[in-house]
Amino acid sequence: MFKRILIANRGEIAVRIIRTCQELGIEAVAVYSDVDSTSLHVQLADYAVCIGPAKAADSYLNMKNILSAATALGCDAIHPGFGFLSENSTFARLVEECGMTFIGPSGDVIDMMGNKSMARQKMIEAGVPVVPGSDGSVNTLEEAKACADKIGYPVLIKASAGGGGRGMRKAFSEEEFEDAYLTAKAEAKACFGDDDMYLEKLILNPKHIEFQILADNYGNVIHLGERDCSIQRRNQKMIEEAPSKALTPLLRQKMGEDAVKAAKGAGYRNAGTVEYVLDQNGNYYFIEM
Repeated sequence: MFKRILIANRGEIAVRIIRTCQELGIEAVAVYSDVDSTSLHVQLADYAVCIGPAKAADSYLNMKNILSAATALGCDAIHPGFGFLSENSTFARLVEECGMTFIGPSGDVIDMMGNKSMARQKMIEAGVPVVPGSDGSVNTLEEAKACADKIGYPVLIKASAGGGGRGMRKAFSEEEFEDAYLTAKAEAKACFGDDDMYLEKLILNPKHIEFQILADNYGNVIHLGERDCSIQRRNQKMIEEAPSKALTPLLRQKMGEDAVKAAKGAGYRNAGTVEYVLDQNGNYYFIEM
């Protein structure tokens, strides 16, 4: 059991983590920027450290200041919450190098699953269904066109390093493909500094279903059921419903089993989410973790 945990976040998620720590008898360390000194998470924590000015890049994304605070206060672990540094593989590795536990997946797993093309290949190896698509990256227009012809239109062009709906475009015909591909590739380069692309068959009118998983350091994985996240705006979820009315008991069981299989195949640890698209025929496909 940890004795003292630093929460590298703010707001509602930091408050929830602090309250949980205190229920477990663990001391909680809050970090805050200049403008957040009176925030609730600062007031609730056992200790609080100012890590910089208001700008997030100088405070909540300042790895050096966060690690210095955790080390100075003798923390056993750092909990990143969500957003900010929670999916930063460099930060995860630095926490471990400083002799603390990063409460989240390892840096290697963050890198692997953050690259959508690599994650797709890993799921194929694990026996988890994926959307029909390219075998790896397609980084020239000619290669991408040939792949789209093979898959069949409509197709979805996606950035390997993508997220938040950016670096992604639909193409419903060969005539639309070139512009969609070049636009997605340019957006990926601008947003992520990486224009590695891959293709998938576009699933029309899908349901977006997510399974929450928990994994320990010993290879044990469970799932906690599903959420239906199909109501979205600009590829961003607006409402999450549980349980999903779209799933039969048998389909729920199969998707849950594959979510566990996905986590084990990736060597995942801690809390995570396995995301699927579900088509109108009851076929489901992994999209990301």
